[in-house]
Amino acid sequence: MAKRIETPCGPIVGTTCQWPGVAAFKGIRYATAGRWEYPKLVTHWDGVYDASQYGNCSYQPRAFYNEEDVPEKAFYYNEFRRGEHYTYDEDCLFLNIWTPEDAGPDSKLPVLFYIHGGGFTGGCGHEKHFDGPVWPIHGVIGVTINYRLGPMGFVCLPELAEEAGHTGNYALYDQLTALQWVRANIAAFGGDADNITLMGQSAGGMSVQQLCFSPLAQPYFARAVLCSGGGVMKAMPTPTPEALYPFWQDVMARAGCSDLAQLRAIAPDALFSAWDAAKKANPKAAMAAAPVIDGQLVTGSGADILAAGGQKNCPYLIGTTSEDVAPPIFFQMARSYCRAQADQGKQLSYCYFFDRQLPGDDNGAWHSSDLWYWFGTLDHCWRPMTQKDRDLSAQMVAALMNFCRTGNPNGEALPAWLPIQKGQNKVLRFGEQETHMGGVNMAKLAYTMATNKAVGE
Repeated sequence: MAKRIETPCGPIVGTTCQWPGVAAFKGIRYATAGRWEYPKLVTHWDGVYDASQYGNCSYQPRAFYNEEDVPEKAFYYNEFRRGEHYTYDEDCLFLNIWTPEDAGPDSKLPVLFYIHGGGFTGGCGHEKHFDGPVWPIHGVIGVTINYRLGPMGFVCLPELAEEAGHTGNYALYDQLTALQWVRANIAAFGGDADNITLMGQSAGGMSVQQLCFSPLAQPYFARAVLCSGGGVMKAMPTPTPEALYPFWQDVMARAGCSDLAQLRAIAPDALFSAWDAAKKANPKAAMAAAPVIDGQLVTGSGADILAAGGQKNCPYLIGTTSEDVAPPIFFQMARSYCRAQADQGKQLSYCYFFDRQLPGDDNGAWHSSDLWYWFGTLDHCWRPMTQKDRDLSAQMVAALMNFCRTGNPNGEALPAWLPIQKGQNKVLRFGEQETHMGGVNMAKLAYTMATNKAVGE
């Protein structure tokens, strides 16, 4: 039965979910924005909002070709998107909420606000693994969002800086505005505005970290979960917008545009084509569509902010997978971030290592593989999941729910998860063997990951 509630923006009607007793509110518009305009928070709508269908996704490269026909895209397409349909548009600032059907304004349930990954150039908040998280079954409200990607979300041009006072990071401002919308409205869905946990994976984890570093965002959440994207690298400092002006001016030229007005007016496929051509001509600019130091939301390089203790003083849960993008580096970054928290006397942080060798192929615990388990959506997956996988997912979800409630993932019938502290560097291992691991030789770790062997002390 569709559930209707009254929000500060107006009445809204949701729909059912695959989980009994859970209501889904899909495609809620949280902001509006023109091309390369900073988002404006939605505070009112006319009539009853129909939240029965997912909203548009941001334009991204896959909007302009058939993923099924591109061999290098086959793995993630088969894993997360095969058989699905997505609508792409510049009008893409929508979020989704899953909540217990019986939740009301006095319920004050914890909220888990998730930001998807995809290299800042792809993805959306309702791919198969995100479609209906199990969290509300455990009394935690789930939120996923869409935000602008690629050149839609990260262009840096002097004309835009002159227009708005700063340029770049449109995607991050989308995320911040979505967070502000949730904080202002989540009580109507049964949530506690003062108990919001941010969570993200890959570029989503990097986004969460930027919000943890930002004075603009820190008041809006209570704790953070960073999956395969937490930690800092001094070797990869965050650039300034000015450093990227030549790249984006090259995009403008390749698009055949002589000024900003023309660039704003060209078709999305032409913009993405020019952006792709500029990247191929300048491989060093491959990450040009990424956060920059704009002096507003992003105030400095992550390594400098962490060294100065400028990150939000809150509990963190951070980890990686065994066959991640750069396993030893990601692992060390995650544990070092937690250790910095401890050394600075901040709140406790917990580190994990996921090495479940997923059934169905020999790719192991690849980048993003843990998401099926965190979201509890194994039934959406093509893989021949076993009882071991379901038990592992239940364990991970239980720890995550505990963390959302209190900032501590420990609980009854769960393996003890020790925080990283002085003299305590072990991390909790999810996957092939329930144990702690610590004092790991990184060269050995790299080898054992590469050969799909279990990693112990």
